[in-house]
Amino acid sequence: MILGARVVAEFGDDPTRYANPTARKSYAGTAPITRASGKRQVVVARLARNRRLADACYQWAFSALTASPGARAYDDRCRTAGKTHQQALRALANRLVGILHGCLRHRTRYNEQRAWPQTARNAA
Repeated sequence: MILGARVVAEFGDDPTRYANPTARKSYAGTAPITRASGKRQVVVARLARNRRLADACYQWAFSALTASPGARAYDDRCRTAGKTHQQALRALANRLVGILHGCLRHRTRYNEQRAWPQTARNAA
């Protein structure tokens, strides 16, 4: 309960502050940065971010692993793709922030089947 309040409080109460999910993800520090140079491409974590919000999003992602089958399946897919634990958590936090943005923008409640349609199809 406190974690959810922290996330919402750190994002603020202005509904027009974030034009799109990418802006919200960048502010939270969950959006990755891709650096390309010649033949090399590296994806790294964003350093310029709201640290309190980033920490809350990582905790949110970690707690979602046990509470949400969709989040667990997403994390498992990230891990089998070769991502480290931190990279998979950051990707899950990024996805959760995008889902939160959609819920706030459309004024709808969180729906597990709508948020994770891949998992719902696999379960059926």
